[in-house]
Amino acid sequence: MGAKIPVTLGPKHFTKKGDAISFLNAMLSRYDVGDRVSAEDAVILEAALARHPEAKERIGAGIKNFSVRSAEYGTKCFWVNRLDGTTGKFSHKKI
Repeated sequence: MGAKIPVTLGPKHFTKKGDAISFLNAMLSRYDVGDRVSAEDAVILEAALARHPEAKERIGAGIKNFSVRSAEYGTKCFWVNRLDGTTGKFSHKKI
């Protein structure tokens, strides 16, 4: 059995990665497609994105805000809206 690895995402602390992912899943479910993520949740998402294996590419020119948009197969996901006007989706499960 694998060791529990604690995860901190901004002000939130989790005893294991799975708990952090569950928290982010619940966050995503609170938003509808087209919604902009609240400033409070954006702090947590920014910390999650910093842990992403492709963080540098996903962050790009810098983060303006986050939103929820459609993804493949009718699902929804978090999108980073960058300072230069570009956007990109990212998987919060890859933290």
